[in-house]
Amino acid sequence: MPALPVAPHRQVLPQTRESITHKFSIGNHEGYLTIGFHEDGRPGEIFLKMSKEGSTISGMSQAFCRAFSLTLQHGLCVEDAAMRFRGMRFEPMGMTSNPDIPECSSIVDYIARFLELHFCEER
Repeated sequence: MPALPVAPHRQVLPQTRESITHKFSIGNHEGYLTIGFHEDGRPGEIFLKMSKEGSTISGMSQAFCRAFSLTLQHGLCVEDAAMRFRGMRFEPMGMTSNPDIPECSSIVDYIARFLELHFCEER
């Protein structure tokens, strides 16, 4: 008899959680990245609010953050998630307001690199 597949387990964050919010800009696109934490301090969700609400870039960014959050809640570590999204290339791209990440190739690249910089072990 074949083995039954293991069902994924989602680790949901507590109703009230710690978080940080980071303001950034890429070119003339301003955004606010909010990262919510599990009780043990691991990132478990990300939200992105872009200055041009209702725009395609805002909607796609929100969809990306929802998917990224679900991958973290289902057990993918920040290092693996950041590695998969770092380097994606599309507009807006270019100079940022963050001296630690002076240039990026997309909003997705920026978020991945920010998470990698602040929440991953030594690379």
